[in-house]
Amino acid sequence: MKELVGSCKCCGKDIYCLDGFFNGVITDDKQTYCFDCQGAISKETENPQG
Repeated sequence: MKELVGSCKCCGKDIYCLDGFFNGVITDDKQTYCFDCQGAISKETENPQG
């Protein structure tokens, strides 16, 4: 089963719930991101000088 949950706040890609598993990340401030954008944001905050 594939159900549309929302869209990525960074790139706008649709994010789905696939067979009961959320296919993305929800941040503490209730923002939704796809895995690709969340990975890029995480790397950016870990090493802001790089």
